[in-house]
Amino acid sequence: MSFVKTYEEIVGNSPASGDFYDAEMVTLVWETTPEAIEKLLPPPLKPAQKPAVLAFVANYPSTNFSLPYQESALLIRASFEGQEGFYCLSMPVTNDMAMAGGREIWGYPKKLANIALQREGDTVEGWTERHGIQFMKVKANLTGKINDNSAMDELLSLGLNPEGEYSNLAFNFKHSPSPVASEAFDYPPRLIQGETVFRPKTFIFAEGEIELTPSEFDPWHEVPVERMLGGFYSVGDNSMLNSGKVLAEVDSIEFAPYAFLKWEWSKQ
Repeated sequence: MSFVKTYEEIVGNSPASGDFYDAEMVTLVWETTPEAIEKLLPPPLKPAQKPAVLAFVANYPSTNFSLPYQESALLIRASFEGQEGFYCLSMPVTNDMAMAGGREIWGYPKKLANIALQREGDTVEGWTERHGIQFMKVKANLTGKINDNSAMDELLSLGLNPEGEYSNLAFNFKHSPSPVASEAFDYPPRLIQGETVFRPKTFIFAEGEIELTPSEFDPWHEVPVERMLGGFYSVGDNSMLNSGKVLAEVDSIEFAPYAFLKWEWSKQ
């Protein structure tokens, strides 16, 4: 191995997708306030029909790009030109390669964290911690039911398919701070669309709960739980497709208030 790669090595290390094998995930979905969604969505993204929030904790025992690692995420439902997907507010990880790839290629707001996920019988628990603050804890009881029985259609409308393969679209913004004092960014921030395909081998609906502890570094509590729809536990093979799109370039001044998801904001 060398700091300098051959073209053969580059081509050989450029798969059509980032693949996760036997990915174990617990996912919760809830309805928050329309005001929370409106505050957190950068333009040109618009609120989706429902103010839905999705959070997960995952264990990835094997991938085609990294060592095993854990990940969690907070995503809010959004729309661009009529197409709905999830805008990622936060995606802590336990692995530096996963952090670098997600941030530099796709714009995911990844930071290193301590993350745990454990299943005992029909109970799954997980948490995420940074700077000594365990700012999110999840618990799911694998009953085959969800918290709000009337919300099943709402869950399925987000693209879930407990019977087989399904996919979700993700919206992120790629941006790079400029070293030039008079310039905010190296280039106009870009709205990126990516797609992840899920192929569950195990899929169990669950009654879940989440505890969001305020943290100045990870303010997940900004999307409060107004109504918990429910959750699910899954194990399967997932693929992040390497066929993303640049949907738009956005105004630097308009985007600046939203540009701090990838690093800490130090108080002066």
